[in-house]
Amino acid sequence: MRFLPLVSSLVGLSLLSLAACSGGPAESLPKEIVVGQYGSLTGAEATFGISTKNGIELATEELNGKGGVAGMKIRMVVEDDQGKPEEAATAVSKIISQDRPVAVLGEVASTNSLAAAPLLQTNSIPMISPSSTNPKVTEQGDFIFRVCFIDPFQGTAVAKFAYTSKGLRNVGILKDVKSDYSTGLAQFFTETFTGMGGTIASEEAYSKGDVDFKAQLTTLLAKNPDAIFIPGYYTDVGLIARQARDLGFKGPFLGGDGWDSAELTKIGGEAIIGSYFTNHYAVDDPNPVVQGFIQKYDAKYHEKPDGLAALGYDSAQVLYSAMAEIAKDPKLADALGDRSSVPATEEGRKAARSALRDAIARTAGYVGVTGTITIDDHRNAQKPAVVVEVTADGNKFVESIAPDGPGGAPPAAPVDAPPAAPADPAAAPPADPAMMKDMKPGMPMEGMPMPPSGAPKGDAPKPGGK
Repeated sequence: MRFLPLVSSLVGLSLLSLAACSGGPAESLPKEIVVGQYGSLTGAEATFGISTKNGIELATEELNGKGGVAGMKIRMVVEDDQGKPEEAATAVSKIISQDRPVAVLGEVASTNSLAAAPLLQTNSIPMISPSSTNPKVTEQGDFIFRVCFIDPFQGTAVAKFAYTSKGLRNVGILKDVKSDYSTGLAQFFTETFTGMGGTIASEEAYSKGDVDFKAQLTTLLAKNPDAIFIPGYYTDVGLIARQARDLGFKGPFLGGDGWDSAELTKIGGEAIIGSYFTNHYAVDDPNPVVQGFIQKYDAKYHEKPDGLAALGYDSAQVLYSAMAEIAKDPKLADALGDRSSVPATEEGRKAARSALRDAIARTAGYVGVTGTITIDDHRNAQKPAVVVEVTADGNKFVESIAPDGPGGAPPAAPVDAPPAAPADPAAAPPADPAMMKDMKPGMPMEGMPMPPSGAPKGDAPKPGGK
């Protein structure tokens, strides 16, 4: 009998320990905001997913270090889709069913974004692609956004650079026939280049995973092109360049942002040096916003960030800025947060996701690492592109091309969509250099106010990459 007090004490201590381990009463658990992310962390284009994840991670750590949104930290749920569209759909389905996110970031490759976007649209969950450039991506519905330029503009930019800046008149094309990104970019390049008076010497095709391109290159080189446009990913581009040089080709190669990886020169070696591609930013840009990001990224990951990392960072910052805006409403702020033990009601969370969608759509004049971001009526980012040259010492800035400025062209309207209204020049006056000196990421540009809240921007969902 004298052991009963000891037993009772042990039981009491055990219950206290269990309560402590579980976080105490459910009401005392701090809420968190769940955001999903999917990308190619393994597979042939793993550098795309890893760079993007690093950029998003850096932005998230910065926000959480400042207390998060309305006092709630961001919990990022990351899924690897191996660079495969079917895995992208599976990864997003898992995030939706298991983690109840208020938003999702991803993917890089347009084909993978197209596989997953319909799931998010159906569930009314905002998705921001950092870098899927095929126009079809945001056509999946009014909850789907991107912070990168699109291929109609990118294809136009490469074509104008080739024709005007490099004086090329006869260009061959070698595209990945199974890639939405590659086929779309080839189409838009061709339309602009031939429209300017240039000639497409020959257009050949390959499929992702091919390693021998000599048959296509032999056919193409027989037409004596001045240059070869390869709208593919760095994994293929490097091999193609080496084999083209082996066959005697001396001219430059041209490409799009799918080239952007440190692996490009490792695969292509000397064969790819002296070539050019369009990108979202350049590491040698002296802009203090760009250099500040590079310093922070280098300090954390011990390497210079590529364009995918910069876009990942910008996509997260645009999302978090929109969250901060709607979190000014206590009811919406409460619905943003979630804990499995104290879940917000589905009605409340749906209202929060819709408000978040509207806030993302109102993004205007957001100063990002990859340029000033304004989301248009088709949920695409209006921003410039840069052309960089591949050198032995890294990619070097050549020129910048604005969507509606000299050397650029307005992006084409998405397929089956009405043309966008012309931009009002007064809405985006040139930045004051003195102001830009102290500009930090996320600061709105002077003269570019946020549109008033009310009816959301964007068209209604339509049925249905990089």
